[in-house]
Amino acid sequence: MKILIVNGPNLNWLGKREPDIYGQHTLDDLYQSLEESALKQNVDLTFFQSNHEGDLIDFLQQEFTASGLVINPGALTHYSYALRDCIASMEYPTIEVHISNVQARDPFRRESVIAPVCIGQISGLGFLGYRLALDALLDIVNG
Repeated sequence: MKILIVNGPNLNWLGKREPDIYGQHTLDDLYQSLEESALKQNVDLTFFQSNHEGDLIDFLQQEFTASGLVINPGALTHYSYALRDCIASMEYPTIEVHISNVQARDPFRRESVIAPVCIGQISGLGFLGYRLALDALLDIVNG
């Protein structure tokens, strides 16, 4: 079983970018933590991050046979109808994740054009949100 872990713009700067909001850990720290969890569950994770909307869409279209997707679209959450349409066209379940509590931040961050095409959204739990999303996807996919 292959699960995609996809991160959008600026998430490559985790650990450097606004550590009071996003924490001290890096994207590599996140990937290592998720990989350890996945190995215990016999799951293959494929990680991808890009600051470019089209690259994210190209990646998702290339990985159309995956079993599920955990995505943090970053700022694309709020306006990328192209990414939304791509996710909607995939047959695998998707969970949207945000490290910070988007509801407690700037008003523009409260609207997600991605959430309506996802089976769920996790926000404000830091890196734990990714692990919870992964566990939820595995429960859903395994029936």
